[in-house]
Amino acid sequence: MARTNDSLLRGGGFRLLIVLGSVLMVWAGHAWAAAEAAEGRINDLKITILSTMLVSTRNGTGEWGFSALVEADGHRILVDTGGAPETVLKNAEKLGVDLSNVQDVILTHNHADHTSGLMTLRQAMRKRNPVALSRAFVGPGIFWSRPTKDGEENAMVAIRPAYEATGGKFVEVAGWQQIFPGAWLTGPITRKYPEKNWSALGKVVTPAGTVEDTIPEDLSLVLNTTRGLVVVTGCGHAGIVNILTQTAGKFTDQPVFGVVGGIHLFRQTDAQLDWTSDEMKSFRVQNVLGAHCTGIEAVYHLRQRMGLPRKAVLVGSVGAEFTLKDGIVPGQLEQ
Repeated sequence: MARTNDSLLRGGGFRLLIVLGSVLMVWAGHAWAAAEAAEGRINDLKITILSTMLVSTRNGTGEWGFSALVEADGHRILVDTGGAPETVLKNAEKLGVDLSNVQDVILTHNHADHTSGLMTLRQAMRKRNPVALSRAFVGPGIFWSRPTKDGEENAMVAIRPAYEATGGKFVEVAGWQQIFPGAWLTGPITRKYPEKNWSALGKVVTPAGTVEDTIPEDLSLVLNTTRGLVVVTGCGHAGIVNILTQTAGKFTDQPVFGVVGGIHLFRQTDAQLDWTSDEMKSFRVQNVLGAHCTGIEAVYHLRQRMGLPRKAVLVGSVGAEFTLKDGIVPGQLEQ
């Protein structure tokens, strides 16, 4: 009888362990899901290019400039506003993209090819929605004077009071800042590597005096998604490797599912492109949609050097998209 009771106890204990194990597995699953939610990983993402040089259909106008609409888990934000006042407004209309319910804008830096559409868009969209495009995130230094012999080069000096007169508000981002769950602004980038993706001719008046204009306010948008990080740049004047280095310090051991936007490589030598490609590969970059100042030849160089397939590295065009499901969704000409 004792042996029978022991056997029953052992059987009951075994069943108890199974039950406890199942409970722990369920708890762990809930804990993991809660951690994912707390960390704010984006599950649904679409980025649509609204301004760049290449147009592969009749639905748009090309220009030397950049703008992209980011839609992530129900949130919508516009990155840059194009090079001519009307371009993004007209391209959005032709593409059937409604910007009237977009409140937030990111201006990656002060250059006119990224900021010229701000007032046109604000004035047009506020007629339908008073808060449309009413908040603009910028980096410190975007309003500093850039004097030339012909006068002020920084259009943001004049844009600031005009925008604020409409009720618009600028928000300066000095470091990592989350603007909605999973969407982060880098703030100014530490220039660890001498990528020098700027003209080296301009001057900027800083609180410490007049110095070479390195575009110190240059910032990027980093989207923490379920497939990895997606980095959206305007020109990447801070250098794409510096941007990825700073991003890796914030989000450790995560692959980069995509780099979308301009990364200012069109003037770089083959040796510099080799180095950039190798470094990007070390960050496990899986897709590159190179628009604006990236350069057509530079895009193809990155693809070959990084050993990525044709669909994964393409020149961006007006109307091209990037999604978590499909990666790059190109236009007809560049695919």
